[in-house]
Amino acid sequence: MNLPLSAKIKDNGTLEIGGCDAAELAAEFGTPLYVIDELTVAKKCRLYTDALKKHYPDSLAIFASKAFCVSGILKLVHEQGLGIDVSTSGELYTALKASCDMEKLFFHGNNKSVSEIAFGIKSGVGTFIADNTDEIGMISQEAARQGKEVRVMLRINPGVEAHTHDFIRTGMTDSKFGIPKEEALKAVTLLKSLKGLEFAGLHSHIGSQIFEKQSFCAEIDVLAELASQIKKSLGLDCAGLDLGGGIGIRYTSQDEDPSIEDFVECMAARIKDNCRRHKLKEPHLILEPGRSIIAEAGVTLYEAGAVKEIPGIRKYVLVDGGMADNPRPILYQAKYEALVANKAGQKPQEKYTIAGKACESGDILIKDIKLPRIERGDIIAVLCTGAYNYSMASNYNRLIRPAVIGVKDGRPRLIVRRESNEDLVRNDL
Repeated sequence: MNLPLSAKIKDNGTLEIGGCDAAELAAEFGTPLYVIDELTVAKKCRLYTDALKKHYPDSLAIFASKAFCVSGILKLVHEQGLGIDVSTSGELYTALKASCDMEKLFFHGNNKSVSEIAFGIKSGVGTFIADNTDEIGMISQEAARQGKEVRVMLRINPGVEAHTHDFIRTGMTDSKFGIPKEEALKAVTLLKSLKGLEFAGLHSHIGSQIFEKQSFCAEIDVLAELASQIKKSLGLDCAGLDLGGGIGIRYTSQDEDPSIEDFVECMAARIKDNCRRHKLKEPHLILEPGRSIIAEAGVTLYEAGAVKEIPGIRKYVLVDGGMADNPRPILYQAKYEALVANKAGQKPQEKYTIAGKACESGDILIKDIKLPRIERGDIIAVLCTGAYNYSMASNYNRLIRPAVIGVKDGRPRLIVRRESNEDLVRNDL
């Protein structure tokens, strides 16, 4: 079971996270409740920064903010020395409010509007990632209007098939993301012909929740070949190489437990080997971890309601959240593990299916999990919910989004307030 680093089962049999009793947190802050172990976040950040420093010093790790984009989380990763990537004006605004270093901010997005580009340039975004050739021209026009010089990397679609869920596979040939690798040279030529733009290198992202190093090696090979073509045809060095993110995490005991350092070491060696083979300067390396920074730090607490048994078929425990605060099971068939926070020391006795309260038959968080005997009022802790849960939460059925708290050294701190019913109607006319 993949608990946050600070989590443990206390002598009285209850779950503790960051020195705080989980059931007491539920009583104080209400449920559903997102709990983030700050120790785990800091440790994951250091694993990346230490591995990069050891195996490829000319490098930068940047947090993929889409995984969990709120001011408190961005501040936390920024304090660990990471940059930030954003893909909308809303994520950029959040990074600004969190006082993140704009020089280490990368602006992604496959359909940036003119206003978003203008906002990014005015805000001092360090690097834009152009997703298509139209966008190159739009950035140039706005850079000229503001009298600025803008660093631009090109997002390349490498045609690499990563073994992951179809919905989170982004590097295959048929994708809405990126410039096809066959069009890369033409795109660089266009970029260099326009005023106000500096070619800053190549970017690619092949998907998410990837466990195979070979997928990243194949990505590097494609980008190195393109860098060689650009050098030969245009005389330009690719100053930067951004490999995106996507390293998987262990959601259940059946999943692998990948080593961040092993992945970084493998990628660093592959880049160096390609540079020697193609006679290229070694580029500045950028990695964009998101899930692998924040997922394992998160635990969502629910209060158990009715227990419903269908004889000979299934026993349901109904909780006060579900797909509105965690849509990943219904979107991706994502699997999770859980325990009963106030009975964490007890042995599993019965098999339950944990079901949410949304008006959808598919609102199932976990199917057929063995847990201690559950009663109304028990607190169920679903593990590894730090990534994409809050980010993708909705108000379906007019459910209010939960609060987010950080825990460290026995002290909880409120990161995001729980919404109220008044928040639901605030913009209604």
